[in-house]
Amino acid sequence: MIRGMKEGQMTEILLEQIPKIGKINLTIQVSTEMNYSAEVARRLAGRFVANEISYLLRAGEPNLVVSDRLYWRVPILLAFPTTGLLGTVGTVDVDVETGRIPITPAEINEMTHYAESLAAAYTTTECPAP
Repeated sequence: MIRGMKEGQMTEILLEQIPKIGKINLTIQVSTEMNYSAEVARRLAGRFVANEISYLLRAGEPNLVVSDRLYWRVPILLAFPTTGLLGTVGTVDVDVETGRIPITPAEINEMTHYAESLAAAYTTTECPAP
């Protein structure tokens, strides 16, 4: 299934549920310099969220997003040192050509709020009041 999403003037194409076998004919043409690998994008996103939001956030495995430009979309995960992964709190895009992270203060606030809510829900269930 191919799904298009409009975000302002940009259309993203996300490929979902790709069959394991059978014929697929898909033509997409985007030309750019791939200056940042998936691993470098993961490190950039991880450093960004650790510095801007919380040291408890980790970067997951990036997916390549095709839009007007190519981006690595990196899932951001909340993890506690003693218990591990709690869940995904958002995503950060990293431009494959420039390494730029186009994120707004509102998106940072939303991710922060979701991380706080997830952490509070976890600590409430793990540490009930006496």
